This record gives sequence, C-alpha cells and structure tokens, in this order.
Amino acid sequence: MSEDGRRPRWVYGTGAEPDYRFSLANERTLLAWLRTALALLAAGVALDQIDLAFDDRLETALAAALVVLGIVCSAASWWRWARAERAIRQQEPLPASTLGLLLAVGAVAIGLVVLAGL
Repeated sequence: MSEDGRRPRWVYGTGAEPDYRFSLANERTLLAWLRTALALLAAGVALDQIDLAFDDRLETALAAALVVLGIVCSAASWWRWARAERAIRQQEPLPASTLGLLLAVGAVAIGLVVLAGL
C-alpha cells in the first residue's frame, strides 16, 4: 500500500505497485481524452464566435452542447483513469467505459443538427 501521500488514496492506497509502463499508458490515455475535451471546448467557443447562417439561438445551443460535452469528457476521463489505475493496482480486469459512446452520440447529434441547418 502507498504511504507516500499520493492522491487519491482510494486509487493509490490499494493493491500493489504495478509495472510503471501500465500506469504511464493509462496516463497517456487520460491525456488523450483531455485533448479531446479541450477540442470540444474550443469548438464550442469558436461556434459561438463565428457568425454562421443559423438562428442565433441554434448557434448558442450547439455551442453550449459542445462545451457541455467538453466538460463531461474532462470529468469522465479523470474518473476513467482512476478506475483503470485502481484495477491495474489490484490486478483486476479493466472496467468498462461508456465515455467513447457518449461522445460519439453527442458528436453525431450535433453534426446532424449542423448538417440540417446548412
């Protein structure tokens, strides 16, 4: 068990110290999801600032949806990292994640609305 003060304790305070390569791979996955979250946030801001041929309320709603997806992606990616790290430390199967499905459905829905408005 970890007594070195690493947080969160519910992740690091359990199981055995894994091969660092697994932890680093898990961290790289977290960073990839965070890049996706930043891209969604940037797309939401851009959509709000660029004047398209849509109704202003629709543009605002689409921008807000992208920002919300970015926020959800950020939070869910950290939660996914923590659950995976804990599973690695306990030598258990990696937990399932619905983050990819959520983002895919959100992106398709926003894309279809944009396509319909073109």
